[in-house]
Amino acid sequence: MAGRGVQVTTLLVGLATALVAAFVILLVAAAVAAPRDMPATEVLRVYPDVLRLLIRLSRDPRVSRPVRWRLLIAVAYNVQPINLIPDFIPVVGMLDNVVVTAWAVRSAVRRSGPEVVFSLWRGSPAGFALLCRLCRISAQPHPAEPPAGRLVLADELAQHDEAA
Repeated sequence: MAGRGVQVTTLLVGLATALVAAFVILLVAAAVAAPRDMPATEVLRVYPDVLRLLIRLSRDPRVSRPVRWRLLIAVAYNVQPINLIPDFIPVVGMLDNVVVTAWAVRSAVRRSGPEVVFSLWRGSPAGFALLCRLCRISAQPHPAEPPAGRLVLADELAQHDEAA
């Protein structure tokens, strides 16, 4: 019985270590991508906000089932310490976690629309802008509508301009 307790403890320590390492890697990436005038407290809040966003998106009925599965895969992939590139390898080990998270967020934005993603975001608008920058998503207010109007992807904006 003592062997099983050690295994559970090892698993929990591994999961906690993976979460802390993911936080540090995302924090470094966010610090690099963040505008110079963005307060450090905003950068620190991005990682927990992203985790909450992934979970909210995976539960939202407006998000298609395949996208919800991608989001759950991203969450599961990020909490396990050993994956494609093991998390204990400095710097590079967490890079795959960031890529998988960006893949899931981009998928949710492209399939469900930036409005759905933004409606579930509980962080600051500056944090959402940083997330979009990290995931290489350009979501901005649609020019034909008021500033509080819908968000669109840069691709949609270009198509809208070409059609006009």
